[in-house]
Amino acid sequence: MKNSSRRDFLKTSAIAGGALAVNNIAANAFQGGNDLIKVGLVGCGGRGTGAVTQNLTADSNCKLVAVGDTFRDRAESVLNGLRRSPNEELRAKVDVPAERVFIGLDAYQRVIEQSDLVILATPPGFRPIHIEAAIRARKHLFTEKPVAVDGPGVRRVLAAFELANTNNRCVVAGTQRRYERFYLDSMQRIHNGDLGTITSARCYWNQGSLWHRTREEGMTDVAWQLRNWLYFTWLSGDHICEQHIHNLDVVNWALGNSHPESAVGLGGRQVRTGPEFGHIFDHFALDYTYPNNVHVTSMCRQIQGCDGNVSEAVVGTRGVWASNSPGITGERAWRYPNVRRQDPDPYQEEHNALYRAIRNGPRINDLKNVAESTLTAIMGRMACYTGKVVTWQQALNSQQSLMPANLTWDTPIPVPPVAMPGTTPLK
Repeated sequence: MKNSSRRDFLKTSAIAGGALAVNNIAANAFQGGNDLIKVGLVGCGGRGTGAVTQNLTADSNCKLVAVGDTFRDRAESVLNGLRRSPNEELRAKVDVPAERVFIGLDAYQRVIEQSDLVILATPPGFRPIHIEAAIRARKHLFTEKPVAVDGPGVRRVLAAFELANTNNRCVVAGTQRRYERFYLDSMQRIHNGDLGTITSARCYWNQGSLWHRTREEGMTDVAWQLRNWLYFTWLSGDHICEQHIHNLDVVNWALGNSHPESAVGLGGRQVRTGPEFGHIFDHFALDYTYPNNVHVTSMCRQIQGCDGNVSEAVVGTRGVWASNSPGITGERAWRYPNVRRQDPDPYQEEHNALYRAIRNGPRINDLKNVAESTLTAIMGRMACYTGKVVTWQQALNSQQSLMPANLTWDTPIPVPPVAMPGTTPLK
């Protein structure tokens, strides 16, 4: 957005990250102690329900004190589920009276004010605003991935990363493979040189279709698109961002927490063509170029009836690591010794790690890694939408903001045309 319109947006939008009251909790208030940690949930859908359950399970002295969502039925659903849980300890950790159930586009602000630790599980388009607001208010944070849908959003999150460090706040992101024992053991071996010099990599998230919501009579554009958020880039970033980020994050991690220098690819919308699927693609295929001319093949697809593959592999001069083997073949052959399905649940482990860091240190901050993995997906989408080679700097410095300005419940949001490579401009 132009500077003037961005200023207007920040002043008038119901969802803008306005000035929030900063509490007086010291930076190390919880370290070395067992003080009550008040938890707030923003985004009460399926992932929010799972995240808050795992979060409350991770610490003995925490309570859910506030929830917020754009829809009341979602907020009530997550609370009803927690209150009816067969787990008595979990039920005892729910302390959310009616006055701390916040509904609307500005609900996140009220939740942040009530909380010490905030869980963000809204559609990704809102995440930069919410992350910025939580970090400015000096809250600890668990945020789902991806953390943005465009370059301006990524820049906002990278600034929040620096502020979280300054404020001594802990942040964990929902790239749960970074908390999974198999991946942790694998990355240690890769970074120790067991593959030799890395020459290439590949990653996939190919699966069938996901859920969708048809538009009901009387729904505004905003209400329907929020209910059906997977299928609009301003909300999800397309499935390359919302889902394939997991695999791209593994590649960035394996390559020394690096990121690609450029991307070129192709994609389209061949099967999911009805209006209920918004305007996103149903398949992508990319060639990313990383430093030292390392090329990474990336594919993701959501088309029913096709063969599936969710995996990553890294090729080096001494051997190959593959997540679906699982292990290393080559000079330093290694096979993961455990039965992976019997390992600790990584979705739970990421919340365990967050509380350990808050209470005992050292501080943890995932925002930079997840922001760079998010931008890796965004530049891939940009390349496939336009048919152009897109560089890291072009994606990072892009001025194209997908979030509608001055968003309210009644804002008209026509469904954008499906991107056409060779015609859609690179912005």
